[in-house]
Amino acid sequence: MTESTHSPDLLVVGGGTAGFGAAVAGARQGLSVCLIEAGAKLGGVMAFCPGMPWGGGFPCDVSIGGLFDELTDRLAAMDPPAAEKRYSTLENFGAEVIYDPDMAQIEMFAMLEEAGVQLHLNTLAEAPVMEGNRIASVRAMDRHGPLTFRPRMVVDASGDGHIAAQAGVPFDLGDASGKMMGVTLSFLMVNAPWDRVFAEGDPYFTRYAEKGVAEGRLHPDLSQLYMMKGFHSGTVFCNSVIIRNVDGTDPASVARAAQEGRRRVAQLVGFLRDEVPGFEAAWMTALGPTVGVRETRKLHGMHRLTGAEVAAATKFPDGIVACSNPVDDVMRGDGGAMTHDAALEEGFYTLPFRALVPERVENLMFAGRNVSADPVAFASIRGMPQCMAMGQAVGNAAALALAGNAPVQALDPARVVETMQAQGLRGLAGRGLRD
Repeated sequence: MTESTHSPDLLVVGGGTAGFGAAVAGARQGLSVCLIEAGAKLGGVMAFCPGMPWGGGFPCDVSIGGLFDELTDRLAAMDPPAAEKRYSTLENFGAEVIYDPDMAQIEMFAMLEEAGVQLHLNTLAEAPVMEGNRIASVRAMDRHGPLTFRPRMVVDASGDGHIAAQAGVPFDLGDASGKMMGVTLSFLMVNAPWDRVFAEGDPYFTRYAEKGVAEGRLHPDLSQLYMMKGFHSGTVFCNSVIIRNVDGTDPASVARAAQEGRRRVAQLVGFLRDEVPGFEAAWMTALGPTVGVRETRKLHGMHRLTGAEVAAATKFPDGIVACSNPVDDVMRGDGGAMTHDAALEEGFYTLPFRALVPERVENLMFAGRNVSADPVAFASIRGMPQCMAMGQAVGNAAALALAGNAPVQALDPARVVETMQAQGLRGLAGRGLRD
């Protein structure tokens, strides 16, 4: 079996929103970029949970800007439009972008192609090969056999932080006791008229959920139903089926959760059709191919964002994205609840660039849900718009570090911030979101 070798300036591992942002940003700065994605689609949770809103992109009701704005604007400019800003019916979430998930895929692939990114789908990154404190190469595999990437710089946007962990970057798995947020299997209901489905005005359908649980027709963890209007009229996005105690780094655990999720989805669909007005003639579509994983490894960076810093609306000198997302913590372990309490009383905080940089590995950065943060801060910063901006930051930082032939730890964060501001990111370097 012949081994294929590639030598890009930048290797991005993972094609979620963070990996997408890193690859586009790095390529636009003139780097040769290879993007590895284990699946066949982009967007991470967008592929696992089609129709999941882009929440968190409007702290204080102002867009964070950057690639998030660009992608939203491209979709909104289509005929017919494929995205729009709406206000969440759920507490504390504010504005979000609702979009057509298939058109979003088309635009993301187009942006990568326009930037010149070499895309490797259905490709699994296996392990890094180290030379001292540098990643010399990354082994991977696709259906045709082994591949070797010999990049000058690596971004781990894999969600699980698999490559960074193997490169020796310390990490926390879940919270202090190792408990991770529940995983979700989502779906859409079609032919469900909104004026009837949402007539009662209860965003959690509590009356119906309590009835279903009391009668043994719904799992006890479905005591609140998280359902919201989909992008297209008459569609309802269902984000209610959550499975606890799943280790997202263990494929067998994920497979068991996906099967359990399918059972609960079928149960919920039948219940909705029988009990909730508006669903009588509706049917299910866009069932996720597997569960969406919220949390696994949180890598240790040069700075660890804390819940106290979030609550204090801390604006770091090296902040690269603004956020005011609620602390969206989801059913950790056996007793954990579903909470989305306001993260701070007013204003916004920023994520420091240093939370994306390991202390020792000189040509590695990370972005997305493997960000360096404690459990409270993580539950707020993990929104898809923020992950896209994290990727944009490390893609730009890769170009700056390579131009200076310097390890990422020696890079002046102010240059990253300046680049992000020039690319339309708002609320950075002491400026307000409306400045």
